[in-house]
Amino acid sequence: MNEKLALGIFILIVVGMGALIGLMIRPGEWYASLTKPPFNPPNWVFGPAWMILYVLIAIAGWKTWKAEGLSGARMKIWYGQMILNWLWTPVFFGLHAMAFGLVIILGLLVVISYFLVRTRDRVARLCFVPYALWVAFASTLNSSLLLLNN
Repeated sequence: MNEKLALGIFILIVVGMGALIGLMIRPGEWYASLTKPPFNPPNWVFGPAWMILYVLIAIAGWKTWKAEGLSGARMKIWYGQMILNWLWTPVFFGLHAMAFGLVIILGLLVVISYFLVRTRDRVARLCFVPYALWVAFASTLNSSLLLLNN
């Protein structure tokens, strides 16, 4: 497969699924009614931040695919973080399950960290650094929302 086409497919799938989930499951009144910690960013920050992160995640997936194909060990780690990533929003915002959301996002942080340790590609690793930092922040936010609202 043409490498540029493959990169386009990775970006389309990752950004497309993230956008679709974001459009289908909105924070809504429930989230607006929660007591928020002082470090909670304004709502408008999340969309652009995730758009950038999803492109970086797609690039890391593409680089990993180029190195080992669709069924390699590091690619399976990449799939795992994508599943957890896409699962968090429906659980947290859709089911309003902050505790289960925290379990998912902490698991996501572990899998992202494992990818960072295991990947051999410098670009893929660099693409995951801001992602790991954002998910660490989001984990802190998730846990703070849970503590403040239970």
